[in-house]
Amino acid sequence: MKVAVLMGGWSAEREVSLTSGRGIAAACRSLGHDVTEIDMDRNVAAALTAAAPDVVFNALHGTPGEDGSIQGLMDILGLKYTHSGVTTSAIAIDKELTKRILAPHGIRLPVGRMVASESLFAGDPLPRPYVLKPVNEGSSVGVAIVTDASNYGNPIARAAVGPWQAFAELLAEPFIAGKELTVAVLGDEALAVTELQPVQGFYDYEAKYTDGLTRHICPAELPAAIEAACLRMALDAHRLLGCRGTSRSDFRWDPALGLDGLYLLEVNTQPGMTPLSLVPEQARYRGISYEALVQRLLDMAVAA
Repeated sequence: MKVAVLMGGWSAEREVSLTSGRGIAAACRSLGHDVTEIDMDRNVAAALTAAAPDVVFNALHGTPGEDGSIQGLMDILGLKYTHSGVTTSAIAIDKELTKRILAPHGIRLPVGRMVASESLFAGDPLPRPYVLKPVNEGSSVGVAIVTDASNYGNPIARAAVGPWQAFAELLAEPFIAGKELTVAVLGDEALAVTELQPVQGFYDYEAKYTDGLTRHICPAELPAAIEAACLRMALDAHRLLGCRGTSRSDFRWDPALGLDGLYLLEVNTQPGMTPLSLVPEQARYRGISYEALVQRLLDMAVAA
């Protein structure tokens, strides 16, 4: 097939997207496909038209590659593409919209609220410890955990480095103690549960994408009931949101609370495909090579 690999762009996750895209392009070539690599800029419509692909492998992360914008453009151009469509992408990138879809179906998510960043300098929106994050960024971009011991100040100091300097509004949620877990869904099957153990601090953007900063335990060493609940919730979320191809659901679990301590944090519709990424890792655990994973995603896109 003629495959265009769309990568890069101008989001905060540009470098990770480029790494994903290069790996995907190499896999496509090894599979015998005719590959065009496109580093997205404002002329992306012309680049896609000139490439005239049978299918686009969307390797973009963050906005506008993950929020429905590029999906709408490719729909207008009549192109087939990997991963989720316009509506699913627009909902899943927004953590509050995702909650409104999933919570009525019994999926437990942290109860938070949107706050103006300016208000943080007057006082805390929630009892400490709590989490602040942008509502529509992925991959732990701009996440801050505010604790009594944090060096942000109390109240948060205007000069303290944090997401309040980059975003006018933030989502505030209670901090959930315990383990960081994640589940990849491929097609209509949840693959595995991975526990993520940062070497220090928490599982932020740097820990996620820097070799050696996070230990991956796949499969996670969990009670059977917790493992089953993670797999079920990830698959339910994938279906309820209308995800296509693959998705990754991230969880926090407080072992002291048993099943009541398991919370889904977010659903990522454009999971990374780098050497450190979790979807390829779980696929390998299930006996699916990187090249086979890429081919499956291409096949699902063509069949959609």
